[in-house]
Amino acid sequence: MTAPTITATETTWKRRYRAARLSFPTWARDNPDRLVYISNESGKFEVYAWDRAANEHRQVTDRPAGTGYMVPPRLDPAGKRIYWFDDAKGNELGHFRVELFGRGGSEPILEQLAPAYSARIAIASSFEIVGRSRSDEGTTIYLVRDDAEPKLVYSHPQSAAVVGISRDERLFAIAHSEHGDSRNRALRVLDLEGQKVAERWDGPGKGLEPSHWSPVAGDQRLIVLHERQGLKRPLIFDAAAGRDEELAIDLPGEVSADWYPDARALLIAHDHRGRGELYRLDLATKQIERLSTEPGSVSEARVRPDGDVWYMWQRAAEAPVIRGRDGIVLRAPGEAAPAGTPYADIDVDGIHVFAAEPKGVRPHPTIFIIHGGPESHDRDEFSARNQAWVDHGFAVVLVNYRGSNGYGKLWCDAIVGKPGLTELEDIAKVHDWVVQVGIADPKRTVLSGGSWGGYLTLLGLGVQPERWALGIGIVPIGDYVAAFEDEMEPLKKYDADLFGGTPVEVPESYRRSNPITYIENVKVPMLLLVGQNDPRCPSRSVDIYRERLMELGKKLEEYRFDAGHGSLVVDEQIRQVEMQIAFAARNIGTQEPIG
Repeated sequence: MTAPTITATETTWKRRYRAARLSFPTWARDNPDRLVYISNESGKFEVYAWDRAANEHRQVTDRPAGTGYMVPPRLDPAGKRIYWFDDAKGNELGHFRVELFGRGGSEPILEQLAPAYSARIAIASSFEIVGRSRSDEGTTIYLVRDDAEPKLVYSHPQSAAVVGISRDERLFAIAHSEHGDSRNRALRVLDLEGQKVAERWDGPGKGLEPSHWSPVAGDQRLIVLHERQGLKRPLIFDAAAGRDEELAIDLPGEVSADWYPDARALLIAHDHRGRGELYRLDLATKQIERLSTEPGSVSEARVRPDGDVWYMWQRAAEAPVIRGRDGIVLRAPGEAAPAGTPYADIDVDGIHVFAAEPKGVRPHPTIFIIHGGPESHDRDEFSARNQAWVDHGFAVVLVNYRGSNGYGKLWCDAIVGKPGLTELEDIAKVHDWVVQVGIADPKRTVLSGGSWGGYLTLLGLGVQPERWALGIGIVPIGDYVAAFEDEMEPLKKYDADLFGGTPVEVPESYRRSNPITYIENVKVPMLLLVGQNDPRCPSRSVDIYRERLMELGKKLEEYRFDAGHGSLVVDEQIRQVEMQIAFAARNIGTQEPIG
């Protein structure tokens, strides 16, 4: 592995960005010493191959805008072929490509079809199941063999996604929303002719998330996460018998699961209040045993064929590493990222909050960095961006508002029918609290966020104009009706389910939750950072918002970059954070960017 170049005189916050980072590696089923992962060690995030037996790493992709952020790379069972998704400058519209593990030169899959959004891929020994999504086709799924014409095995106007192929390679699973609710999907198992073998749907408002097939040959059981008791819990669905078995797990928070190699136990990943633990659940005795991990976030974990559990561990003050039974099994090359400031774990009227404070006397200038999703949540994870603000004297506040996942079904669904405004109610409660206890200077408090957090930033500046001194919207939504018209097809379905229909069907719902509705109330300077190729928060919605801001004489700064839903290039990431810190300094008198 080649270590990234870090200038010795660079400041701490920039060194955190430049330090190499790794995703959790995926290995080949039948050749686990062949792995793929994503890293920024070249200066942008690209796909890498790791031959563990030879201790060799190879950079697989090298595209100007980076690769693999939204669609992770995969391997075939033998570890002979690498698969990755090729789009145009982050627009997420493209084709999967395949190349041999040990050499370059990739070829597109389904090149004869128009570019599409990924509905995932599942890879067998001699074929692929490829999911595609387009506005003119809905979801289509193809069986692709080298020696035959692609075969259409599924098609529906609603959203669906390929999940995986059974160990005997006779069946595959999909999560679909043919019932009309893409937020709460159903499970279907099909054969290679596209014929339905088994189906599960828990009814309106309850989702099923199929995940991993049994690794044992002849075993057609599938792990599925359900929400029948209001928290995500695993069940085992036997596709051959058409029955499922729920697994009682007495833990707070939510869990996910994967198989041990003999399929006699499950690896349980437990997430509670943004921190993680691992457990082994014996399927015969139903006994659960906690595995030893340090306090922090366990974002991904899997069991190796030899029984060793690999997991990605990190916390706010320490950059992520891949650990196993004997310690660190994979660490990014070069200089480690400088340590950061730990997060305080706070509860504000039932709202879970993380906060990091700089050195110095309270109150501090404070930035609320609102997470995207909305079905995501802030964890005790390392963030070069968050630590950069702390280094410049800001307190950083992270709010797991209603709508965040990780806190149960009721919490996540609380925004349905009233998105945006519900989250802002929670953010306002936290804002009151950090001012009341003396953390935040109310005259120097910034509202910021990316994606859904960017949408909430623009909405919040209009709905809560007296609370904020500045706004920084990163890949935001300005006019939700325009965003709906332009966004990628799967998100149209998601938004319709979240708002209660399309803008034509429920115009009042969109008017009520649209940032442009409240634009005349905006009182403070605003910085907008817009990805020109973003299919999730399309730039035209910001164009409309910006033009109206200018008509009203509001103070606006804007930066456009040639990428999609965020940049994968390290220099560009540094440039954007530096721009944000300088914007705050100019407008509220905080510290100028260091270095």
